[in-house]
Amino acid sequence: MGFFNRLFSKEKKETLDSGLERTKKGFFAKLAHAVAGKSKIDDEILDNLEEVFITSDVGVETTLKILDRIQDRVARDKYVGTDELNRLLCEEISAMLAENDNNSDLGDFEVPADHKPHVIMVVGVNGVGKTTTIGKLAHQFKAAGNKVMLGAADTFRAAAIEQLEEWGRRADVPVVKQKLGSDPAAVAFDTLQSAKANNADVVIIDTAGRLHNKKGLMDELTKIKDVMKKVVPDAPHEVLLVLDGSTGQNAFEQAKQFVAATKVSQLAITKLDGTAKGGVVIGISDQFRIPVRYIGLGEKITDLQVFDKDEFVKSLFDQ
Repeated sequence: MGFFNRLFSKEKKETLDSGLERTKKGFFAKLAHAVAGKSKIDDEILDNLEEVFITSDVGVETTLKILDRIQDRVARDKYVGTDELNRLLCEEISAMLAENDNNSDLGDFEVPADHKPHVIMVVGVNGVGKTTTIGKLAHQFKAAGNKVMLGAADTFRAAAIEQLEEWGRRADVPVVKQKLGSDPAAVAFDTLQSAKANNADVVIIDTAGRLHNKKGLMDELTKIKDVMKKVVPDAPHEVLLVLDGSTGQNAFEQAKQFVAATKVSQLAITKLDGTAKGGVVIGISDQFRIPVRYIGLGEKITDLQVFDKDEFVKSLFDQ
């Protein structure tokens, strides 16, 4: 089932290509300038490529890795023309990302069969599209045949509960809530109890998006996890960190802080359709050794895709 679910459909490819349009325009303009007047890849072009990748928010460490691979490839193949550069970059970046590929063998929006419910705790700062991502996930999991329930454990932000309720209505899934200012752990506890009583397959828990000091963040998230374990002993099964791709290098910094505060197991990178900074997906996927599981490519409830490294790189380089 997983293999067939992961087949990249024409519709998904069109959404991916459209969502990366701004990134591709900016990237290819820089790339064209980097190779202007050159017929083969030399040291000057490699220096220019370094600037292209860094200014495209790929990140310094990942940029240096890519350049090392290109340099080795050019030395091995002796003569590589600039007309082959897109293909070469596509192949080498895909190969580099494949070395860190630890994505699940499950198909798109499948859940493991060895436990029930499957509990996902979602973290991230305010404004990154966290609640929107939860709503889109709920829709996709339900469309895949799962019974889904949401928990409104972001009890501190004004309108956070109402926002999640609205997404629950759009996805046609129930939302467990308490009043504003309630204990987030208590909401998570109630959600899991209700999920077990109603035989839910997937539970998604929203959490507060405040970036306070790391100890405070860790204590709060640890308390939520500990309380959930009283109902589902191995919960949460996934901790999903949502990052805003349009913030570029700020997304790296947010990832560092949350990874330091809690055990993040998956990443979702949103708002890629509205930015030219889509290169951040390559850098984050490479640097954190945490799988980018989902990417957001538009406003529609269906515009959330399971991240496919190969298809992403192919789309970026028009291969």
